[in-house]
Amino acid sequence: MNVRFWCSLALLSLACGGTAYAHKASDSLLYLNVDGAHIEGRWDIALRDLEFAIGLDTDSDGAITWGEVRGAQPEIEALARDQLALSVGERRCPLETTKLRIAEHSDGHYAVLDLSADCRTTVERLKIRYDLFFDLDAQHRGLFKLDFGTGASQAGIFSPERRTLSFESGSGGIGRIVRQYLIEGIWHVWTGLDHMLFLAGLFLPAVLYRRQGRWIAAESLGAAVRATTILVTAFTVAHAITLCLAATGAFSLPSRLIESLVAATVVFAGLNNLIPMVHRRLVWLAAGFGLIHGAAIASALLDLGLPASGRVWALLSFNLGVEAAQLALVACLIPISFALRKQALYRYCVLIPGSIAITLIGLGWLIERAFLVDIGVMDMLGLK
Repeated sequence: MNVRFWCSLALLSLACGGTAYAHKASDSLLYLNVDGAHIEGRWDIALRDLEFAIGLDTDSDGAITWGEVRGAQPEIEALARDQLALSVGERRCPLETTKLRIAEHSDGHYAVLDLSADCRTTVERLKIRYDLFFDLDAQHRGLFKLDFGTGASQAGIFSPERRTLSFESGSGGIGRIVRQYLIEGIWHVWTGLDHMLFLAGLFLPAVLYRRQGRWIAAESLGAAVRATTILVTAFTVAHAITLCLAATGAFSLPSRLIESLVAATVVFAGLNNLIPMVHRRLVWLAAGFGLIHGAAIASALLDLGLPASGRVWALLSFNLGVEAAQLALVACLIPISFALRKQALYRYCVLIPGSIAITLIGLGWLIERAFLVDIGVMDMLGLK
């Protein structure tokens, strides 16, 4: 068997062998229900994130107990009140925390805070400001679901770029669902570093092709754009398949398994440009990896809560957003790469260093997610 086969097998073994201990991206789950002027809700915050932010493991034994969580209850409640703000117009709705308990999610245990707020006026339009953990982890996301009591829930995702969201009663129709999930699909690509690095691994050699062990410059810009478009579309279609199957309950995979495999796809995308293992029929490779990335985002959308009505529109819009964001990258980057493709500068200062960087970052993520060790990848990238 040749070297390429053994490299592929080693990479696959590393991914599968470590998947049982992988680490899910940081998020919290916020649910609010509006009843006239009163708001009730709950906020699920991962214990691992609270440990990083305020320290829960007081005896440093590596295990967080209920007693340690209870002991930190004042700090947890103060953090929640400081990092979440609800308002109606210019009127602030004072937030109160009424109860603390523990809940288990697919990726670990969460502290659950029961919330209440009295806005002193009927809530028709609610503005929410969310700042939790963004100063510690730029990859953190706040997954939010709101019910105005009409039975039609609304949802959103908070990020460092979108810390404030506004919602109106009665505006949860199909148009809002399409608009909301289309935007979420675009942001999923543009703010998802895993996704962007994987795409970069595909895009870097897009204006070159392999012949007899050498990189040859593509002769046609149109052909390069078409080939890249086919790749990203195959990725999106496969991404949509697993996303829809998981979101409709057809199957469920452990988030730890999926997160390790996502990191492995980044490693492979970079390494394949340095030690070519697959350079023909890349459309099947892109589709295969799209299945993995689709399963990864499914858990986040399920936690967020797809609308009971309009679920098909939500999934369709999300995947259209993913495709639109990827095609925008193709339109922006491929012509620039094509103009530089024949220069040694592109191969030795862009293709090779870029692929090395993608491989090393992906490998670092794979080690962190597979063995629950922090080797500082996010710190080095300035994302934590």
